[in-house]
Amino acid sequence: MSFRRLAVAMSALASIVSWPGCTSSTTAGAPPALVPLGKYVKHVVIIIQENRSFDNMFSGFPGAEAPQFGYEGKKKIALHATPLEDPGNIENNWRDSISGWNNGKMNGFAHEHFYGGPRDYPYAYVPRAESAPYWAMARQFVLADHMFPTEFGPSFTAHLSLIAGNTDIKQGPIAEVDAPDHIIWGCDAPQGTRSFTLNVHRVERFNGPFPCFTNFPTLADVLDSPGVSWKYYASPLSRIGGKVWSEFSSIRAVRYGPDWKNVISPPTRILDDVPAGTLADVSWITPDWKDSDHTGSGYDDGPSWVASIVNAIGESSYWDSTAIVVLWDDWGGWYDNVPPPQLDFRGLGIRVGCIIISPYARIAPGAKAGYISHTQYEYGSILKFIEQVFNLPPIGPPSAGFTDTRATSILDSFDFTQAPRAFSAIPSRYPESHFRSERPSFIPPDSD
Repeated sequence: MSFRRLAVAMSALASIVSWPGCTSSTTAGAPPALVPLGKYVKHVVIIIQENRSFDNMFSGFPGAEAPQFGYEGKKKIALHATPLEDPGNIENNWRDSISGWNNGKMNGFAHEHFYGGPRDYPYAYVPRAESAPYWAMARQFVLADHMFPTEFGPSFTAHLSLIAGNTDIKQGPIAEVDAPDHIIWGCDAPQGTRSFTLNVHRVERFNGPFPCFTNFPTLADVLDSPGVSWKYYASPLSRIGGKVWSEFSSIRAVRYGPDWKNVISPPTRILDDVPAGTLADVSWITPDWKDSDHTGSGYDDGPSWVASIVNAIGESSYWDSTAIVVLWDDWGGWYDNVPPPQLDFRGLGIRVGCIIISPYARIAPGAKAGYISHTQYEYGSILKFIEQVFNLPPIGPPSAGFTDTRATSILDSFDFTQAPRAFSAIPSRYPESHFRSERPSFIPPDSD
């Protein structure tokens, strides 16, 4: 081990056993002193869904900051139920998130661009019958009600943040913003495809590079060095040609290098890898369009899709050593009431739901299950946790826009002093067999 890696590993360990208030090896939340976190967690699975704010999915959840009303200007509006399969659509670009945010007032969502609904269309929640699997997970495990994307805006930069903890593509700094101007993202985009940039004055310009990036590392580089295995499950965009909906297709070194074998398609292969004993150390799982929770998809499969993955892991030999993080990549244009802290010119963006699932997921005092974390998290919090699990260095320096160093790890949502709990299956409308027999749609889960 190099001196740098050893120093980083010791620093990570120190952060685990030296939180404020931790005075002994029996302090709740911390592993016993000097025992590596990897003794408890050997696999991290990140399940990424599409386009739902926290309030839209968890409005009214007991104990969470999730009111059942919002504000348009000064007018108070009761949130109304809108099904997952509703055909309406809300644009969720940079300009729309800035409109909804409205300088932290969180009352401008009617000024977003949307189709197929009345003026108060974004002020909505998913009916409880459809969100039931997510609520069941949240009641059993940890619901984090302060998870924020790295940047205002849609899926492209959100997924970049979830693999790299960064969206800065030039010095200045200049960040990537919104999505490229072609529906095929990344290195597979047609020649001439361009992207959008954002400067420190929050001015967006259509002057970005071809979206096949070479200028910053990702977590894959950090995982590869010590041989930590990883897979990224992604939906195919074509029947032939290898084009898939994966943010790693935007990273030239991955798209045209040996790591491309780690990009797995279709995403339903996760349901084969778990029983086959081939779950990677780190996995990202993105959905097919039909299973995506995306507004306007016309389907309500998403919650059952996530439940099928959680159940597959929970009922396997991997349960005792796996941490699962379920989250939505962006707010999708839906109302949310919590002003995101502004840490730099990129954001933080509008709040999304996050469920942390593990046999060691923290339990509220006096409860048999369930805990609500009010800790401020961002997407770099998940990457930081992975670095702590595998004793890895940060992806890059904060001065270059990387957020995994500044972020608060999700580690405080675990309690490694409690006995690991047994898994109880998550009920869902559609069984695992529904997804095993599913044919790919070949539609991008999101084009923004």
